[in-house]
Amino acid sequence: MSSLDAILSQYEKNSQPGSEKKKFVSNEDRLKKYFAAYLPKGQSDGESNVRILPTADGTSPFKEVWFHEMQVQGKWMKIYDPGKNSDGSPSGERSPLNEVEDALKLTGNQQDRDLARQYRSRKFYIVKVIDRNNEEDGVKFWRFKHNFRGDGIMDKLIPLFQKRGDVTNITEGRDLSLILKAVPTPNGNGTYTSVSMIMADDPSPLSLENSKVEGWTSNSEVWTDVYAQKPIEYLEAVSKGETPEWDSNLKKYVYADSETGSIDMEKVVSPTLDPQANQAQDEDLPF
Repeated sequence: MSSLDAILSQYEKNSQPGSEKKKFVSNEDRLKKYFAAYLPKGQSDGESNVRILPTADGTSPFKEVWFHEMQVQGKWMKIYDPGKNSDGSPSGERSPLNEVEDALKLTGNQQDRDLARQYRSRKFYIVKVIDRNNEEDGVKFWRFKHNFRGDGIMDKLIPLFQKRGDVTNITEGRDLSLILKAVPTPNGNGTYTSVSMIMADDPSPLSLENSKVEGWTSNSEVWTDVYAQKPIEYLEAVSKGETPEWDSNLKKYVYADSETGSIDMEKVVSPTLDPQANQAQDEDLPF
């Protein structure tokens, strides 16, 4: 199967309803590894240019990963869900936030069922790219949400693959121009960045410098090197509405009820959620 076939097959599947030791990465270097399609504050429109990198084995470059979207300590977080495989099936690993969701669904109360949806994780795609405006940063990771309504970033990318072929090809692929627009938030308190359109440029090589092509395509980093996977005690704290604090002596996160590993449903409250969680929000910040 070619890379193009793998990408189209992956998209078709997702359109249907329905640990390695980590390398140390400094905060400065980590920030360079994120590609975020968003506008500077106060700017109403703009453009970003990227090149999606192919995989060495011809599989789809888009990794499917599930994240919860919640606010912790006043900061919006995308919290990795260890309880789901890429296709959304149970992984067999414990996930405290999913436990709360499941428990709320079983009460038979409609209000609890509504609350359960707020604990649900959502699927994101993560793909390696070259940011044409910052090539010196090397390979970056672009994370964006799967949109079940059919108007997300992936839905804008797939027609380009269908019409233009494999845009990741290193000799005859295409750079992509992301047209960005500032869109008002539902509550009217600000704006968020939407990728309103994606256009494919003329065919071109990944680079005219062989050393760059070799370096970019042989890059061995994976998404887990960049996006943090929080430990179980962190997820337990958030699932209980507690604030996780790092204990330098114990070398782990602790919170008020750390002694008890069970979830007290009497303490479960509506979490503070990303107000754009159900919107076609395309921006992504380095959490």
